Amino acid sequence: MDTSKRRVVVIGGGYAGVKVARELDEFAEVTLVDGKEVFFHRIASLRASVDDTWTTAPFIPYSSLLRHGRTVLNKAVGIRTAERLVVLQSGHRLAYDVLVLASGADYQEPARFTGTTVEEAAESFHAHQYRAARARNVLIVGGGPSGVELAAELRRVRPDAQVTLAHSGSYLLSRTLSRGLGRRARSWLEAHDVRVHLRTVISSTGGGSSSLRDQNGTPFDAEVVFWTTGTTPNTLWLRLAGRGDWLDPSGHVKVDDHLRVIGRQDVFAVGDVNDVSEAKLSPTAMAQGSAAAHNIRAYLDRNGRHGSQPRPYRPAPLRAFSVPFGPDAGATLLPILGRGTAILGNRATARLKSRTLALPYANDLLNRPRT
Repeated sequence: MDTSKRRVVVIGGGYAGVKVARELDEFAEVTLVDGKEVFFHRIASLRASVDDTWTTAPFIPYSSLLRHGRTVLNKAVGIRTAERLVVLQSGHRLAYDVLVLASGADYQEPARFTGTTVEEAAESFHAHQYRAARARNVLIVGGGPSGVELAAELRRVRPDAQVTLAHSGSYLLSRTLSRGLGRRARSWLEAHDVRVHLRTVISSTGGGSSSLRDQNGTPFDAEVVFWTTGTTPNTLWLRLAGRGDWLDPSGHVKVDDHLRVIGRQDVFAVGDVNDVSEAKLSPTAMAQGSAAAHNIRAYLDRNGRHGSQPRPYRPAPLRAFSVPFGPDAGATLLPILGRGTAILGNRATARLKSRTLALPYANDLLNRPRT
């Protein structure tokens, strides 16, 4: 069939958006819109922020992703649903038959792509590396996966520095609901002289290290501070575009069980941007991207002789989840059907994620040769 009659516009070139675009490339005329000139493999960003040999590892060109579609370097600023048009910051308009919202979440430094170009983002990583290499003491606020991983990476490259991790929860990695995983992380960090403070809420009252205090007023001295306390869905642009009614109070896009925006048959939302209740991980994003692609094909080919039927998306209660402690260590939470979970240690986690930080799989996703 003529794919030019099936126009799919995907807003956001992260894991979910790329997965949708790739799976629909042979079926529809796909346009992927992103504000970065390359795909940002965020999984490698924390190591890149402290290790100069990894500076450019997170940047993977979009050039091989689509054989038939195209990638547009721009930002969406408006959606005209009656006309089925996306308005770009440049003023250009993109017509669609199906629109996919995949604009992801806004991460705190250093796990962020700063600017638009590789040069700008690499400069930001170099700045973080410079600060980390010279600081005598570093404070990381937030003991989730990013905080734990960053603390381990800092200890690896700065064995002489004082590294402190402060977490508001009663155990590390508390959002995973696995105390065993949290204990494994704390044991590794403390064995490598990282100071871990639990049930500790850090706030900043002004400039300089003297402004850092916990909830009891105890000061925390640090030359460099990294905040790893969570993410925010990247949906402000939707609110500014007059689509605030699509959002829940937390700023996530409200979707039905087919990943369609509530009340819309032709607009889908996938990945970190939606309100599906499951862990916001890259495997989750790609699972949602694949499910949305199936339902988009069913919607666009609903009058075809061999059209497929849409399928509800079923969130995974738990996914395999690895936290690297540098290249050669880490812990992995592994669901076992009907038997709860198991925790894998350093050797298995190093093979699964820590050494490569999933770079081979990211290159596969972008149709690039493995590096």
